[in-house]
Amino acid sequence: MADLSSERNSSRTALGVAALRAVHQLLDGEPKILNDPIAAHLLDADALQQIQADPTRIREPLARGLRSHVVLRSRYAEDRMAEAVQRGVRQCVVLGAGFDTFAYRQPDWARSLRIFEVDHRATQQEKRQRLQSAGIPTPTNLEFVAIDFELVSLREGLRTSTLNFSEPAFFSCLGVLVYLTQEAADAVFRLVAAFPSSSEIVFTFSTPGSSLASSDAANSEALAGRVGSLGEPFQTYFDPQTLMRNLRALGFSEIEFLSSEAAEQRYFQGRNDGLRAPRREGIGAAIVGGHL
Repeated sequence: MADLSSERNSSRTALGVAALRAVHQLLDGEPKILNDPIAAHLLDADALQQIQADPTRIREPLARGLRSHVVLRSRYAEDRMAEAVQRGVRQCVVLGAGFDTFAYRQPDWARSLRIFEVDHRATQQEKRQRLQSAGIPTPTNLEFVAIDFELVSLREGLRTSTLNFSEPAFFSCLGVLVYLTQEAADAVFRLVAAFPSSSEIVFTFSTPGSSLASSDAANSEALAGRVGSLGEPFQTYFDPQTLMRNLRALGFSEIEFLSSEAAEQRYFQGRNDGLRAPRREGIGAAIVGGHL
């Protein structure tokens, strides 16, 4: 996902995430964990050819694990968003939107939402160019919010949009926090906590390698090295217990860290394509106060 604090070039990791979602659509079995027919349209012909030409590579354990995490986090966020809409939330903010495609394939229940995609201007411009080339229109309920976090805070940036700070909002923050400084990551949670009761954030986070099993730590280190070489290094890690305490102190309730067992039960049962729930914790959700 896009790096909210990096240089102004378009995010390479954002394009990589779109490729993982496209692989899931093109080569993984049914039912899809995430139905995303838009993702492949964001890739150029060479990238699609590479995917189709070497399917054995994308079935390697590390590739399957990363893909499982990417499609799981989006599916989980969208399921939580649907629940938020049912309780009356009408604003959705996608932080570090990158090449996220929810707004362009939104189901009927999302039509009442005002959706805000937040990212660097360069990433937004490339995404919009790719969408235009594919003939995919911008939905009327979507607003782009270009924010450069080297120059302005998230709160100040969102103040330039039509987001209503006095109404509940749903925030999606997937593949973002690890790229931020600790201060910037904490500011994201403080911002959401200041929104009215029933607001919610779904987020991903990375845990320190020292707390992981050796194989998971090695995979995490390999991934960090790969994205670091693209100019988007990992910066911030969270201990789950400490994070839980901090979220409660900010006023969040109904905090959930999606366990591997729960994810397997909800989303991965009966699959024959080798996709399994990620083994380590890294996806969470938290609601502000007692929701309506």
